[in-house]
Amino acid sequence: MQSSWSIRVVRALFVVLCIFLGAVIALGFGASGWMGALLGVPCGVLVVPLDASLGSFSMRHFSYAVFGLLVGLFGAFLITRVGVFQLAWFQSLRDGDAIRNAVEIAIYATLGFLGVTLALRSDRDQFAFVIPYVRFRRDASEGEPLLLDTNIVIDGRIPRLFQTGFLSGTLVIPRLVLDELQRMTDSQDPLKAERGRRGLQVLEQMRAIRDLDLTIHEDNSREGVPVDTRLVTLARELNARLLTNDENLAQVARLRGIQVLSLNELSRALQSELAPGDVVEVALVKPGREKHQAVGYMPDGAMIVVNQAVALMGQTVRVIISGTTQTAAGRLVFADVKA
Repeated sequence: MQSSWSIRVVRALFVVLCIFLGAVIALGFGASGWMGALLGVPCGVLVVPLDASLGSFSMRHFSYAVFGLLVGLFGAFLITRVGVFQLAWFQSLRDGDAIRNAVEIAIYATLGFLGVTLALRSDRDQFAFVIPYVRFRRDASEGEPLLLDTNIVIDGRIPRLFQTGFLSGTLVIPRLVLDELQRMTDSQDPLKAERGRRGLQVLEQMRAIRDLDLTIHEDNSREGVPVDTRLVTLARELNARLLTNDENLAQVARLRGIQVLSLNELSRALQSELAPGDVVEVALVKPGREKHQAVGYMPDGAMIVVNQAVALMGQTVRVIISGTTQTAAGRLVFADVKA
């Protein structure tokens, strides 16, 4: 992963600081300042690869590690203060004080290490269980970011949905989604290339919306990991809600404890409930499968087949619902012309 320019500047300043400190320390010991500066160069340069190796180590991980270290050191403090080293066996040893110091150091180091590793393996909910009055995640989900996958970007409904006010929070586009859209755009398959271009156009539309906070997240995951797995992992790391219309991805994310917003489920929830006997108005736009039928569409997209209405095509008529059925393509409604 390439470092941002700001990180490179900080690394360069750190190397300069090491050179300066090396010269100052050397002068303090009466040695040549140039010699100290030369010794400071490798000290600074050796730290830079260490920092690069910690590229995926975030401030959240650092805070977890510090908390775990404090818990481990506190546990070691309690163990060393219960009077074990005051036993007669310790007092009778020739080098009792030296052994005691060595054992104490070993206890502090061991429990500190275990505290750090246990904290890094824990999630926010486990921290909240340990410290009931401290929450590491927001209780309200309105301010949590929304992580978008590739399919939901290509879907194209996000800009219109955001303008209605039903979506809130920052929209996060992972770098892996942009890379996948770019690969689709460069594909030799015309259909796939068109979908990729549509996704990029939707992102441009979202950029143009004034009140929409759109963020590109530089993903640090390994390239060999499947895209869906990386999305779910990133959602957990960012404490983000996942916005998708991929049913399989939504199911996996829920199993991992991630809040999922599915446009497919939203669309089904917004379908008007029609019962036999309800009267609605519908515009008849084309003939049905049977010669006497005409077809129209409800505002939610459901197809409505009206019997004995072929002569009324092109008109908006009042119909009485006679029944509904669910098909693989969606909901199908049957009706008759209201007399």
